[in-house]
Amino acid sequence: MSVVIRPAPEAAPPRWRPAAPPTARFALRRVGQALLVVVATFVLAFLLLHALPGDAIVARYASPELGLTPEQLEALRVAYGADQPWWVQLGLSAGGFLTGDLGTSLQSGAEVSTLIAASLPPTLALAGLGFALAAVLAVGIAAAATFAGTEWLRRAFRSLPPLFVSIPVFWIGIVLLQVVSFRLGLIPVINASPAEALVLPVVTIAIPIAAPLAQVLIRAIDDTLAEPFVIVARARGAGPAWLLGREVARNALLPTLTIAGVLFGELIAGAVVTETVFARSGLGRLTADAVATRDIPVLQAVVVISAVAFVVINLAVDLLAPAIDPRLRKEVRA
Repeated sequence: MSVVIRPAPEAAPPRWRPAAPPTARFALRRVGQALLVVVATFVLAFLLLHALPGDAIVARYASPELGLTPEQLEALRVAYGADQPWWVQLGLSAGGFLTGDLGTSLQSGAEVSTLIAASLPPTLALAGLGFALAAVLAVGIAAAATFAGTEWLRRAFRSLPPLFVSIPVFWIGIVLLQVVSFRLGLIPVINASPAEALVLPVVTIAIPIAAPLAQVLIRAIDDTLAEPFVIVARARGAGPAWLLGREVARNALLPTLTIAGVLFGELIAGAVVTETVFARSGLGRLTADAVATRDIPVLQAVVVISAVAFVVINLAVDLLAPAIDPRLRKEVRA
């Protein structure tokens, strides 16, 4: 009796299924970490600002020109709650922030929320346009550094990010004012239109942000070009534009997006210097004035709002990362 051995049937290829979005547990864990960072920032900012030597209220109102008596100064301290122990002040400040009461400015006597609401829109416009220009510069530098026709040109573009990183923000602003406004007369400093008044500050804040973005993007493009699937696509005759748009860009996006979220903190720091150099009203100018006058309620509100914005942007990046990179979806599900 002969035995017929039949080959085992081939397994059907797995059907493609769209990857699941980040799980609720992953999202809740990231949100919890973000809230913890905000709370820690609030407490640390309160302790550091109130640990400064001297009394901010006395320094503000004890001027001989005001002629206030010690009893009146003490009444002001009671009105601002400065006579309470620090833990009571911390609790009152935290309760005020939770209810939208950011306190009262020691310098002007206005509500801090009113000052923030008036200063925030110009800073958001400056930061948003500056970041958009930085992204365009970073993509252009990275593309030229990778696909330029000659070796010396590629090296020249690769040397631009270290150069941009080493230039201070205030120096960029001063040079742009001297060259573009005073020497060439292209953009007026006085009586400039709102659009003209934004050009130089946007360029000033964009250059330092574009440098690390371009560095990370160049490194990510180099790593992606060394992957086997890109080598196969290039061997089949794919051109640089096709490779960049179809294969490289998506894989190089994740590290660039991550560093972009981290660079948001530099936007706030750059806004302080830029708005001071160009005499623009905004959150940066408000911060500089608050530092000069030791206006603690304003400083604390600016620090907490900046921390909240920074945490929210990085939280969005964390939640978007699994949607961009399929490998991270497996880690999230695990």
